[in-house]
Amino acid sequence: MYPLKFEAIYKKKIWGGRSLEDKFSRVLPKELIGESWELAAHKNGVSKISNGKLAGKSLMEVIAEKGEKILGSEAKDDYYKKFPLLIKILDANDKLSVQVHPDDHYANEYEDGELGKTEMWYVIDAKKDAKLIYGVKPEISKEEFATLIKEGRLEDALIEISVKAGDILYIPTGTVHAIEEGVLIAEIQQNSDTTYRVYDWNRLWQDGKPRELHIESALDVIDFGAEHIAKVTGLEIKEEGYSKNILVASPYFITELLEIEECYVSNTDNERFYVLMGLEGEARLYYDQGDIKVKEGETVLLPASLGSYKIKGQAKLIRSYIKDIVEFRDQLQEEGYSKEEIKKIKGL
Repeated sequence: MYPLKFEAIYKKKIWGGRSLEDKFSRVLPKELIGESWELAAHKNGVSKISNGKLAGKSLMEVIAEKGEKILGSEAKDDYYKKFPLLIKILDANDKLSVQVHPDDHYANEYEDGELGKTEMWYVIDAKKDAKLIYGVKPEISKEEFATLIKEGRLEDALIEISVKAGDILYIPTGTVHAIEEGVLIAEIQQNSDTTYRVYDWNRLWQDGKPRELHIESALDVIDFGAEHIAKVTGLEIKEEGYSKNILVASPYFITELLEIEECYVSNTDNERFYVLMGLEGEARLYYDQGDIKVKEGETVLLPASLGSYKIKGQAKLIRSYIKDIVEFRDQLQEEGYSKEEIKKIKGL
Protein backbone atom coordinates (compact mmCIF):
# COMPACT_ATOMS: atom_id res chain seq x y z
CA MET A 1 0.00 0.00 0.00
CA TYR A 2 1.00 3.61 -0.53
CA PRO A 3 -0.34 7.10 0.43
CA LEU A 4 -3.49 7.83 -1.58
CA LYS A 5 -4.37 11.19 -3.15
CA PHE A 6 -7.76 12.06 -4.63
CA GLU A 7 -9.48 14.10 -7.30
CA ALA A 8 -11.44 16.98 -5.75
CA ILE A 9 -15.24 16.98 -6.09
CA TYR A 10 -16.41 20.56 -6.62
CA LYS A 11 -19.83 21.71 -5.45
CA LYS A 12 -21.46 24.76 -6.98
CA LYS A 13 -22.96 27.04 -4.31
CA ILE A 14 -24.63 30.41 -4.67
CA TRP A 15 -22.51 31.65 -1.75
CA GLY A 16 -19.26 30.22 -3.19
CA GLY A 17 -16.25 31.93 -4.73
CA ARG A 18 -12.96 31.39 -6.54
CA SER A 19 -10.50 31.38 -3.62
CA LEU A 20 -9.26 27.89 -4.41
CA GLU A 21 -7.80 29.28 -7.64
CA ASP A 22 -5.89 32.01 -5.85
CA LYS A 23 -4.83 30.09 -2.76
CA PHE A 24 -3.97 26.69 -4.22
CA SER A 25 -3.64 27.41 -7.99
CA ARG A 26 -6.45 25.01 -8.85
CA VAL A 27 -8.28 24.84 -12.17
CA LEU A 28 -11.95 25.21 -11.25
CA PRO A 29 -15.22 24.86 -13.14
CA LYS A 30 -16.64 28.21 -14.26
CA GLU A 31 -19.32 28.32 -11.54
CA LEU A 32 -19.01 29.73 -8.05
CA ILE A 33 -17.49 26.89 -6.00
CA GLY A 34 -18.52 26.75 -2.36
CA GLU A 35 -17.28 23.28 -1.42
CA SER A 36 -14.39 21.10 -2.51
CA TRP A 37 -14.86 17.55 -1.25
CA GLU A 38 -11.28 16.40 -0.76
CA LEU A 39 -11.99 12.91 0.60
CA ALA A 40 -15.51 11.55 0.36
CA ALA A 41 -17.54 8.37 0.04
CA HIS A 42 -21.11 9.62 0.21
CA LYS A 43 -24.13 9.16 -2.06
CA ASN A 44 -23.65 12.83 -3.06
CA GLY A 45 -20.00 12.40 -4.00
CA VAL A 46 -17.38 9.63 -4.03
CA SER A 47 -13.66 10.36 -4.30
CA LYS A 48 -11.52 8.81 -7.02
CA ILE A 49 -7.85 8.07 -6.42
CA SER A 50 -5.54 10.25 -8.51
CA ASN A 51 -2.12 8.66 -7.96
CA GLY A 52 -0.33 5.34 -8.29
CA LYS A 53 -1.53 1.97 -9.49
CA LEU A 54 -5.01 2.45 -7.98
CA ALA A 55 -5.63 5.71 -9.89
CA GLY A 56 -9.15 5.98 -11.28
CA LYS A 57 -10.72 3.67 -8.71
CA SER A 58 -13.13 5.02 -6.12
CA LEU A 59 -12.30 4.99 -2.44
CA MET A 60 -15.02 2.43 -1.70
CA GLU A 61 -13.85 0.16 -4.53
CA VAL A 62 -10.39 0.08 -3.01
CA ILE A 63 -11.77 -0.50 0.48
CA ALA A 64 -13.77 -3.45 -0.91
CA GLU A 65 -10.61 -4.85 -2.53
CA LYS A 66 -8.04 -4.16 0.17
CA GLY A 67 -10.23 -4.16 3.30
CA GLU A 68 -8.22 -4.11 6.50
CA LYS A 69 -5.09 -2.97 4.66
CA ILE A 70 -6.84 0.38 4.18
CA LEU A 71 -9.07 0.70 7.24
CA GLY A 72 -7.11 -1.23 9.86
CA SER A 73 -7.87 -3.97 12.35
CA GLU A 74 -9.81 -1.62 14.66
CA ALA A 75 -12.24 -0.44 11.97
CA LYS A 76 -15.92 -0.98 12.69
CA ASP A 77 -17.90 -3.12 10.26
CA ASP A 78 -19.93 -0.02 9.30
CA TYR A 79 -16.80 1.60 7.80
CA TYR A 80 -16.78 -0.99 5.00
CA LYS A 81 -20.26 0.15 3.96
CA LYS A 82 -19.81 3.86 4.62
CA PHE A 83 -16.45 5.54 5.13
CA PRO A 84 -16.73 7.45 8.44
CA LEU A 85 -15.16 10.80 7.49
CA LEU A 86 -15.79 13.56 4.97
CA ILE A 87 -13.01 16.10 4.39
CA LYS A 88 -13.81 19.42 2.68
CA ILE A 89 -12.60 22.91 1.93
CA LEU A 90 -15.31 25.60 2.16
CA ASP A 91 -15.06 28.92 0.31
CA ALA A 92 -17.60 31.45 1.58
CA ASN A 93 -17.76 34.49 -0.69
CA ASP A 94 -21.16 35.34 0.81
CA LYS A 95 -22.95 34.41 4.04
CA LEU A 96 -24.09 30.83 4.42
CA SER A 97 -27.50 30.18 5.91
CA VAL A 98 -27.73 29.84 9.67
CA GLN A 99 -27.85 26.09 10.18
CA VAL A 100 -27.59 23.16 12.55
CA HIS A 101 -26.83 19.44 12.17
CA PRO A 102 -28.52 16.46 13.88
CA ASP A 103 -26.83 13.74 15.93
CA ASP A 104 -26.60 10.10 14.84
CA HIS A 105 -29.83 9.06 16.53
CA TYR A 106 -31.98 11.80 14.98
CA ALA A 107 -30.39 11.51 11.54
CA ASN A 108 -30.80 7.73 11.50
CA GLU A 109 -34.49 8.03 12.37
CA TYR A 110 -35.47 10.97 10.16
CA GLU A 111 -32.87 11.08 7.36
CA ASP A 112 -32.96 7.55 5.98
CA GLY A 113 -30.05 6.17 7.97
CA GLU A 114 -27.69 9.15 7.55
CA LEU A 115 -25.01 9.81 10.14
CA GLY A 116 -25.08 12.85 12.35
CA LYS A 117 -22.69 15.67 11.58
CA THR A 118 -20.13 16.68 14.17
CA GLU A 119 -17.42 18.78 12.54
CA MET A 120 -14.26 20.80 13.10
CA TRP A 121 -13.14 23.91 11.22
CA TYR A 122 -9.66 25.26 10.62
CA VAL A 123 -9.68 28.80 9.20
CA ILE A 124 -7.21 28.72 6.29
CA ASP A 125 -7.74 32.32 5.29
CA ALA A 126 -10.05 35.17 6.27
CA LYS A 127 -10.57 38.75 5.22
CA LYS A 128 -10.05 41.54 7.74
CA ASP A 129 -12.87 41.63 10.32
CA ALA A 130 -14.26 38.26 9.13
CA LYS A 131 -16.95 36.74 11.33
CA LEU A 132 -18.78 33.49 12.02
CA ILE A 133 -21.98 32.58 13.83
CA TYR A 134 -21.31 30.13 16.64
CA GLY A 135 -24.16 29.26 18.97
CA VAL A 136 -27.36 30.70 20.41
CA LYS A 137 -27.26 33.17 23.30
CA PRO A 138 -27.79 31.07 26.44
CA GLU A 139 -30.74 33.13 27.66
CA ILE A 140 -32.75 32.44 24.49
CA SER A 141 -35.37 29.70 24.89
CA LYS A 142 -36.67 27.43 22.14
CA GLU A 143 -39.93 29.39 22.09
CA GLU A 144 -38.17 32.76 21.83
CA PHE A 145 -35.95 31.39 19.07
CA ALA A 146 -38.99 30.28 17.07
CA THR A 147 -40.63 33.67 17.53
CA LEU A 148 -37.54 35.51 16.30
CA ILE A 149 -37.48 33.35 13.17
CA LYS A 150 -41.10 34.29 12.40
CA GLU A 151 -40.32 37.96 12.94
CA GLY A 152 -37.21 37.84 10.73
CA ARG A 153 -35.01 38.95 13.63
CA LEU A 154 -33.00 35.83 14.40
CA GLU A 155 -29.74 37.83 14.45
CA ASP A 156 -30.82 38.97 17.94
CA ALA A 157 -30.46 35.38 19.22
CA LEU A 158 -27.12 34.50 17.61
CA ILE A 159 -23.56 34.70 18.90
CA GLU A 160 -21.23 36.30 16.36
CA ILE A 161 -17.46 35.93 16.71
CA SER A 162 -14.49 37.37 14.86
CA VAL A 163 -12.06 34.94 13.21
CA LYS A 164 -8.68 35.05 11.54
CA ALA A 165 -6.42 32.59 9.73
CA GLY A 166 -5.31 29.81 12.06
CA ASP A 167 -8.41 29.82 14.26
CA ILE A 168 -9.93 26.41 15.03
CA LEU A 169 -13.53 25.67 15.99
CA TYR A 170 -15.23 22.47 17.15
CA ILE A 171 -18.89 22.20 16.13
CA PRO A 172 -20.72 19.32 17.81
CA THR A 173 -24.20 18.39 16.63
CA GLY A 174 -26.90 20.73 17.88
CA THR A 175 -24.68 23.84 17.60
CA VAL A 176 -26.18 26.64 15.50
CA HIS A 177 -23.53 28.07 13.17
CA ALA A 178 -22.87 29.94 9.94
CA ILE A 179 -19.89 31.12 7.94
CA GLU A 180 -20.00 34.76 6.90
CA GLU A 181 -18.38 36.18 3.79
CA GLY A 182 -14.65 36.16 3.14
CA VAL A 183 -13.63 32.95 4.94
CA LEU A 184 -11.82 29.86 3.61
CA ILE A 185 -12.14 26.82 5.87
CA ALA A 186 -10.80 23.27 6.10
CA GLU A 187 -13.51 21.00 7.48
CA ILE A 188 -13.19 17.57 9.06
CA GLN A 189 -16.58 15.99 9.73
CA GLN A 190 -18.63 12.86 9.99
CA ASN A 191 -19.63 11.43 6.65
CA SER A 192 -22.97 13.21 6.38
CA ASP A 193 -24.57 15.80 4.11
CA THR A 194 -27.55 16.59 6.36
CA THR A 195 -28.03 20.28 7.10
CA TYR A 196 -31.07 22.01 8.58
CA ARG A 197 -31.28 25.62 7.44
CA VAL A 198 -33.01 27.67 10.10
CA TYR A 199 -32.53 31.23 8.77
CA ASP A 200 -31.23 32.74 5.54
CA TRP A 201 -30.89 36.42 6.40
CA ASN A 202 -34.27 37.23 4.75
CA ARG A 203 -32.61 36.86 1.33
CA LEU A 204 -34.22 36.29 -2.02
CA TRP A 205 -32.04 34.33 -4.45
CA GLN A 206 -31.68 34.51 -8.23
CA ASP A 207 -35.13 33.04 -8.84
CA GLY A 208 -36.68 35.74 -6.64
CA LYS A 209 -37.64 33.23 -3.96
CA PRO A 210 -36.25 32.49 -0.49
CA ARG A 211 -34.38 29.21 0.01
CA GLU A 212 -36.08 26.27 1.66
CA LEU A 213 -35.76 26.24 5.45
CA HIS A 214 -36.02 23.27 7.83
CA ILE A 215 -37.27 25.05 10.94
CA GLU A 216 -39.17 22.20 12.59
CA SER A 217 -36.25 19.78 12.32
CA ALA A 218 -33.79 22.47 13.43
CA LEU A 219 -35.84 23.25 16.54
CA ASP A 220 -35.82 19.54 17.36
CA VAL A 221 -32.03 19.27 17.37
CA ILE A 222 -30.67 22.65 18.56
CA ASP A 223 -28.89 22.43 21.90
CA PHE A 224 -30.46 25.43 23.63
CA GLY A 225 -28.69 26.74 26.73
CA ALA A 226 -25.36 25.16 25.77
CA GLU A 227 -22.10 26.78 26.85
CA HIS A 228 -20.36 28.17 23.79
CA ILE A 229 -16.58 28.41 23.98
CA ALA A 230 -15.90 28.58 20.29
CA LYS A 231 -12.17 28.50 19.65
CA VAL A 232 -10.00 25.48 20.29
CA THR A 233 -6.63 25.89 22.00
CA GLY A 234 -5.70 22.21 22.23
CA LEU A 235 -2.91 20.36 24.03
CA GLU A 236 0.39 21.34 22.45
CA ILE A 237 3.30 18.92 22.56
CA LYS A 238 6.68 20.19 21.36
CA GLU A 239 9.27 17.74 20.09
CA GLU A 240 12.55 18.10 18.26
CA GLY A 241 11.80 19.07 14.67
CA TYR A 242 8.04 19.52 15.03
CA SER A 243 5.16 20.35 17.34
CA LYS A 244 1.84 18.52 17.69
CA ASN A 245 -1.32 20.17 18.99
CA ILE A 246 -4.13 17.74 19.86
CA LEU A 247 -7.27 19.71 18.99
CA VAL A 248 -10.32 17.45 19.15
CA ALA A 249 -10.92 13.96 20.53
CA SER A 250 -14.50 12.94 19.87
CA PRO A 251 -16.07 9.53 19.21
CA TYR A 252 -16.11 10.50 15.52
CA PHE A 253 -12.56 11.73 14.93
CA ILE A 254 -9.38 12.85 16.60
CA THR A 255 -7.59 15.79 15.01
CA GLU A 256 -4.06 17.04 15.53
CA LEU A 257 -2.28 20.05 14.09
CA LEU A 258 1.26 19.14 13.03
CA GLU A 259 3.70 22.01 12.52
CA ILE A 260 6.79 20.45 10.98
CA GLU A 261 9.97 22.48 11.05
CA GLU A 262 12.37 19.70 10.03
CA CYS A 263 11.06 16.14 10.38
CA TYR A 264 8.14 14.17 11.82
CA VAL A 265 8.30 10.36 12.17
CA SER A 266 5.35 8.05 12.86
CA ASN A 267 3.79 4.67 12.05
CA THR A 268 0.33 3.66 10.85
CA ASP A 269 0.29 0.69 13.28
CA ASN A 270 -2.03 -1.55 11.15
CA GLU A 271 -4.92 -0.65 13.49
CA ARG A 272 -6.35 2.43 11.76
CA PHE A 273 -6.04 4.74 8.77
CA TYR A 274 -4.87 8.35 9.01
CA VAL A 275 -5.72 11.40 6.90
CA LEU A 276 -3.28 14.26 6.34
CA MET A 277 -4.54 17.62 5.10
CA GLY A 278 -1.98 20.19 3.97
CA LEU A 279 -2.61 23.72 5.26
CA GLU A 280 0.63 25.59 4.67
CA GLY A 281 4.02 24.94 3.13
CA GLU A 282 5.33 21.84 1.43
CA ALA A 283 6.95 18.63 2.63
CA ARG A 284 7.95 15.20 1.40
CA LEU A 285 6.46 12.03 2.89
CA TYR A 286 8.82 9.04 2.84
CA TYR A 287 7.56 5.47 3.30
CA ASP A 288 8.96 2.00 2.69
CA GLN A 289 8.27 1.87 -1.06
CA GLY A 290 8.91 5.48 -2.04
CA ASP A 291 8.01 9.07 -1.34
CA ILE A 292 5.42 11.68 -2.35
CA LYS A 293 5.10 15.44 -2.08
CA VAL A 294 2.47 16.85 0.29
CA LYS A 295 1.66 20.53 -0.21
CA GLU A 296 -0.93 23.02 1.01
CA GLY A 297 -4.42 22.26 -0.23
CA GLU A 298 -3.75 18.51 -0.64
CA THR A 299 -5.36 15.66 1.29
CA VAL A 300 -3.66 12.27 1.62
CA LEU A 301 -5.01 9.03 3.10
CA LEU A 302 -2.42 6.84 4.81
CA PRO A 303 -3.63 3.20 4.72
CA ALA A 304 -3.37 1.29 7.98
CA SER A 305 -0.83 -1.10 6.47
CA LEU A 306 1.51 1.62 5.20
CA GLY A 307 3.89 1.16 8.13
CA SER A 308 6.52 3.62 9.25
CA TYR A 309 6.82 6.99 7.53
CA LYS A 310 8.49 10.34 7.98
CA ILE A 311 7.62 13.81 6.74
CA LYS A 312 10.49 16.17 5.99
CA GLY A 313 10.19 19.86 5.19
CA GLN A 314 8.39 22.87 6.54
CA ALA A 315 4.65 22.42 6.58
CA LYS A 316 1.48 22.71 8.63
CA LEU A 317 -0.89 19.72 8.43
CA ILE A 318 -4.02 18.41 10.10
CA ARG A 319 -3.81 14.71 10.96
CA SER A 320 -7.17 12.98 11.50
CA TYR A 321 -7.94 9.46 12.69
CA ILE A 322 -10.45 7.49 14.78
CA LYS A 323 -9.68 5.91 18.12
CA ASP A 324 -11.61 5.02 21.27
CA ILE A 325 -11.54 8.26 23.25
CA VAL A 326 -11.45 6.59 26.69
CA GLU A 327 -8.37 4.64 25.59
CA PHE A 328 -6.95 7.86 24.13
CA ARG A 329 -7.51 9.85 27.33
CA ASP A 330 -6.05 7.06 29.49
CA GLN A 331 -2.97 7.00 27.26
CA LEU A 332 -2.44 10.73 27.74
CA GLN A 333 -2.76 10.34 31.50
CA GLU A 334 -0.23 7.50 31.47
CA GLU A 335 2.14 9.80 29.58
CA GLY A 336 1.92 12.27 32.44
CA TYR A 337 -0.52 14.91 31.20
CA SER A 338 -2.77 16.38 33.88
CA LYS A 339 -6.57 16.52 33.75
CA GLU A 340 -6.37 20.28 33.26
CA GLU A 341 -4.07 19.87 30.26
CA ILE A 342 -6.29 17.17 28.77
CA LYS A 343 -9.35 19.41 29.17
CA LYS A 344 -7.86 21.73 26.54
CA ILE A 345 -8.77 19.07 23.96
CA LYS A 346 -12.33 19.57 22.71
CA GLY A 347 -14.72 16.64 22.75
CA LEU A 348 -13.25 14.72 25.70
